[in-house]
Amino acid sequence: MAVVLRVIRLALASAVAGVLIAAIVLPAVGGAGVTVVSVTRELRIAPEELDEPPLPERTVVLDKNGKQIAQFYYQYRQSVPLSKVADVMKKAIVEIEDARFYEHGAIDPEGLARALWKNLQSGGVNEGGSSITQQYVKQVLVNKAKTKKEAAAAIAPTVSRKLNELRHALAIEEKYSKDEILEKYLNISYFGAGAYGIEAAAKRFFGKHASELKLHEAATLAGAVQNPTLTDPSRGKEFRERLLARRNVVLDVMYKGGKITYEELVAAKKKKLGYKGYDISGGCERSKYPYFCLYVQHEILNNKAFGKTVKERRELLTRGGLTIRTTIDPHMQKAAERAIRQYVKPSDKPVAAEALVEPGTGRIKAMAASRRFGNNKKKNESNYNLVADSAHGGGAGFQAGSTFKVFTLATALEKGMRFGDGFEVGGTYQAAGYHTFRNCKGDRVGDPNHVVHNASGEGGGGFKNLQTGTWGSVNTFFMKLQERVGLCDVVKMAKRLGIKRADGKKLGEYETFTLGINEMDPVTVASAYATFGARGTYCKPMAITSVTDRNGKKIEFKPDCKQVLEPEVADAVNHILSGVFTKGTMSGVGGIGRDAAGKTGTTDEYRAAWFAGYTPDLAAAVSIGDPRGSYKYPLRNVVIGGRWYPQVFGASISGPIWKQTMLRALSGTPASSFIRPDMSRFGGCTGGCPKKKPKDRDGDGEDDGDETGTGDDADEADDGDGFFTQRNPFGRRGGERSGGPGR
Repeated sequence: MAVVLRVIRLALASAVAGVLIAAIVLPAVGGAGVTVVSVTRELRIAPEELDEPPLPERTVVLDKNGKQIAQFYYQYRQSVPLSKVADVMKKAIVEIEDARFYEHGAIDPEGLARALWKNLQSGGVNEGGSSITQQYVKQVLVNKAKTKKEAAAAIAPTVSRKLNELRHALAIEEKYSKDEILEKYLNISYFGAGAYGIEAAAKRFFGKHASELKLHEAATLAGAVQNPTLTDPSRGKEFRERLLARRNVVLDVMYKGGKITYEELVAAKKKKLGYKGYDISGGCERSKYPYFCLYVQHEILNNKAFGKTVKERRELLTRGGLTIRTTIDPHMQKAAERAIRQYVKPSDKPVAAEALVEPGTGRIKAMAASRRFGNNKKKNESNYNLVADSAHGGGAGFQAGSTFKVFTLATALEKGMRFGDGFEVGGTYQAAGYHTFRNCKGDRVGDPNHVVHNASGEGGGGFKNLQTGTWGSVNTFFMKLQERVGLCDVVKMAKRLGIKRADGKKLGEYETFTLGINEMDPVTVASAYATFGARGTYCKPMAITSVTDRNGKKIEFKPDCKQVLEPEVADAVNHILSGVFTKGTMSGVGGIGRDAAGKTGTTDEYRAAWFAGYTPDLAAAVSIGDPRGSYKYPLRNVVIGGRWYPQVFGASISGPIWKQTMLRALSGTPASSFIRPDMSRFGGCTGGCPKKKPKDRDGDGEDDGDETGTGDDADEADDGDGFFTQRNPFGRRGGERSGGPGR
C-alpha cells in the first residue's frame, strides 16, 4: 500500500510540474522568441486577481506615557517595510528560496525543471521549485482559510491548485514590483517559535529588530522558513540542532552564489545558534498590570464601535494591529501595589483590591490587587478581575457596607437638611411597618421584624445629626435618615453617581440599602466617590484614551461626564466626610496631610471591609474579603499580611492601604482644596436640633456632638458599619439584607 501511495504522489507531482514545464520550458526550446506570457495565453492561463486581506497583526496596549504594558495577537506579527530589513537578510532569503527571483516572472522555469528532475531521480517529492511569488500566493490562501478544509485545499498537491496558484502569481507580478513582493513574503512567512513575519522572528529568536540582523542570524531565519515546525528552536535541543544544520546550508548556498566571501562563511559557521527565545507571549496574564489589562480588553469587546459582534471585536483585538493608548499611571499603579503589599500577602486567603480614579475625567489611574493574576491555584492566583465588575472580567464583588451611607447623606443635603439636623436614635432600629420603606416600584419593603443594631462602641443612641451620625457611622441613625428622605430617592442618588451591582444584576432596593447590602467592585465605588471630589460631576470610568488602527486612523475618546449633583451639595458632603479622618472612624488612622474625605465600610459579621476616599485630584476605593465566599469565610480571627485580626473593620486594613496609596500616588502633585460649604444654606439646623448644644470647638458653627461618644477619641474599633442581628425573614439570602457571599 505504501508503495502505491508513493507512486501516486510522484505521478501527481510530476504531472503538476510537467504541465507547467510543458507550458514554459519546452516552447522556449522550439524558438527563442516564445515568452512565458505567450505560452500562458496559449494554455488559457490568465492572471487572476488575488484577494489579499490584511495580515493578522498584534495589538499593543500602552500606558499613559506610551510604554507598552500588554499585547494581544492571533499571530505574533509586526509588519515592517523592506527598508527596515537588513540587506543580508534579503540576500539570504532570496538565495535559499529563489535565487533567480529578480530575473524571472511569476515562476522560475529552471527551478521548476530542476525540481522535477530531482523528484524523478529520488522517487519522491523532495523539492517544489516554487518561486517566492508562488510561495507568497500560497501563504495568502492559507491565511484566508476559515476552515480546516479550506486550509488543506490551499496546500494540496494537485494540478488545479498549482494552476490556480500560477494564475494568482501572474497577477501579483503585474501588480507589484519585485521588492514589494519580497516585502510581503517576509512579512507573511512563518519562521517557527510562534513568530510570524521577519520582525517578529528577529525579536523572538535574537531579541533585536530585523534591521539589526547579522549574517549568521539572517541565515538562521532564512533556513527556518522551509520547515518551521521541524526547526522550531523553542521545542528543544534536537530541533535547534536541525536549525543549526539548516543555517549552515544557507551559508553554503550564499557562498556558492557569490553573496558572501569564504572568510565570512567560515566566521559565520563558527557562531553558535544564538537563539534567545525572547518572550512574545500575549494576553493579560503576561501583562505587568493584568487587572487593568483585563479592563481594557473588555472595553474593546463590549464596545460595538469595534464590531457588530463579540467575535468581530475579538478578531479586531487579536488581528487588527491596533495601538491602544490608556489612562494607567505607572507611578500611581506602583503606589497602590506597594501599599497593598504592606498589609496583605499574595498567599493570604482574603484578597485586597484597589482602584484609583481621577475626579472630573473618570480616568482609571491604577488597578491593583494582592493576588497575582493567573490560573495556578497552588500559587493562589486569581483567574478573574478582582478590581472590576463582571462586565470587565470581574466576579460578583463584595458588599459595600457603610460606604453606601454617603448616598443617603447626599440625598438629605439635597433635600434641604443642614449639618446640625438630626434626631434621637436608639441602639436598635425596627421599621414601624412594611409601609415604612418603598422601593422605586412602589412596593412596600419595610420589615418590622428585622432589627438593626449599632456596632460595638456606639452606645445606646442619643441625638445624632448629619455630622455626628456620619462620623460615627451610626446604623440606627442612617436607617432613620433613609426613612425620612425616602428609600427610592437614596437609590436614585446612588444610580446618578454610577452605582450598579458588580454582577450586573439590578440593585437590591431593600430597607437596608443604606447599609450597603449590594455587592460592589472598587472601580465603581471609586468612580462614585470621585463625583464628590469633582463637585458633583460624575464621569464614567475611562480606561482608553485613543485607538489607532494599522493604517494610522486614530479614534480619540473623551471623558463621558455629567453634572449629577449641585456643586454646593457636593461641597457639603465633602465637609462632613472630611471629619471622618479627625472625628470619625478613620481618626485612628489619620489623614494624608491635604484636604481629603472618605467613608469606611464594614459589612455584617465582618464579611467584607472597605474604605473609599478622595481628594479633588484623586479618588480610590479599597475592598477586602475572601473570594471563596464571604458568608463561609468572614474576616474574623484571620491572619492577613502576617498579622492576626480578631475582626477586620473598614479602618483596620482598607483604610491604611488607602492612606499609604494616596500619600505615594499624590507625591509631586500640588495639593488642591475643597470648596468651603455654603454655611448660610447648610449651617445650623432647621428644627431637628438637640435640646442642649455642647461647646463648638472646630469653629464651624456646628455641634461637635461629643455627647454621642463619637468625637475626637473615636477609633477603628468604633467603625459601626452595617451590623445586624437578624436575617431577612422572607427567606432571601443575606446578600439582599445583611452581609452575603463576596463572590
